Amino acid sequence: MSFTPSHQHDLPRPQDDGSQIPFDRREYRRVLISSYIGTAVEYYDFLLYAAAASLIFGELFFSGLSPLAGTVAALGTLAAGYLSRPIGGVVFGHIGDRIGRKKTLTMTMILMGVATSLIGLLPTSAQIGGFAPVLLILLRIVQGIGVGGEWGGATTMCYEHARPGRRAFAASVVNAGMPAGTALAAVLLGLFSLLPDEQFLSWGWRIPFLLSSVLVFVGLWMRLRISESPLFVEAQKKEAESEARGEDRTAPILQVLRRPGMLIAALCTGLAPFALNAFVNTFGLVWASENGGLSSTQTLTAQACGAFVNIFTALTAGYLADRIGHKPIMMFGIIGAALFAYPFLLLLGSGSLGAAIVGNVVAVVFIASFFAPLPSFISGLFPTSTRYTGAGLGYQLASTLAGGFSPMIFSALLAAGGGTDPRYVLMFIAVAAVLGVTAVVRVRKPLPEQETGAERTLVTGPVPSSTG
Repeated sequence: MSFTPSHQHDLPRPQDDGSQIPFDRREYRRVLISSYIGTAVEYYDFLLYAAAASLIFGELFFSGLSPLAGTVAALGTLAAGYLSRPIGGVVFGHIGDRIGRKKTLTMTMILMGVATSLIGLLPTSAQIGGFAPVLLILLRIVQGIGVGGEWGGATTMCYEHARPGRRAFAASVVNAGMPAGTALAAVLLGLFSLLPDEQFLSWGWRIPFLLSSVLVFVGLWMRLRISESPLFVEAQKKEAESEARGEDRTAPILQVLRRPGMLIAALCTGLAPFALNAFVNTFGLVWASENGGLSSTQTLTAQACGAFVNIFTALTAGYLADRIGHKPIMMFGIIGAALFAYPFLLLLGSGSLGAAIVGNVVAVVFIASFFAPLPSFISGLFPTSTRYTGAGLGYQLASTLAGGFSPMIFSALLAAGGGTDPRYVLMFIAVAAVLGVTAVVRVRKPLPEQETGAERTLVTGPVPSSTG
């Protein structure tokens, strides 16, 4: 898993049609690093909001409700961000498939940074009443559009710069950036939560949001140093030749929708992972606080420890997916997470910080196992000309349906159980796991890649039919 710097071109990389283009190991390494940092910054912004919504936004922006109802309402605003993610996937996917991945990723990062910084400046409901949650939701929507365009671009860049047999690991770097952003968000919010409650609720919570502007500059500096995807450049040349012959150029989203099989496959594969991830990283904060009696600082500390471990387990899972295949690793993650759901709640509800840390660390092993191979699995379903749009839209639809609504559903189910009975939540998790296993087993294999020299193919097997 090490990166060896080299100024020389290495073995050639096949395109989707089997023709060869050079492989630059040094540029490949730079793309992975920039994608990791850029994704970490984007998800710092997105998941900082999730942590704040779980712990304090109910009191700040929905103060007229009971504590539990306020938490449900605050978690409901998470859905607004997730609902807008497919919009970002379509809009920025179109731009990325037409003008380039690099330029599009710059746009998404700026959009995300501005929205997050503005959240840090928002007045609360005690200051402007009902306008506060409205503004909060609007900025959350902008966040969702930004992150909706981010994932597809970062994944596509890593996937298309890598050689066959290495693409699962390369794309897993994107998902390794997610827990890095989560850990940073949890650490900063946790540190400021050490302030007296009055100071934390008046201004302390704002600082992590305002720091987003600094992180965005770092991410932009890294992104501007990388080159465009070589597969995209070659695909653009062929598109230009087709246009010169008078052939019409169909919009990427129309190409994807005309053959929806792979889009549906991408959506179905991602539903269970997102539901399970929301269970651990969002609902887990509420459970530890309400039933375990842990403070905000303690719950954020446990989450930060899990997120830190997730960085390394994600890369390991991506590496293993290249060696033994995507499906065994993803199945291990889905089934393991479902079986661990009840012990996870017991650990978080014990009131012990050590037990909460153990619960989060074990949970992320399973989370990484299904999330790390997912980017390359989904990216391989689409050709270069529509990959940004197709992979991004499929992933974001899954994130909206499962990741966006799950925290609110979990909290509502918890309230239905009297606030302490998790049986309905666990039943929901069991159903999600069954659906996830079924989807992974039934999804057809991604487009096979040509072998180069002694390298293995990414995925072996027949080319999927046009209907998926």
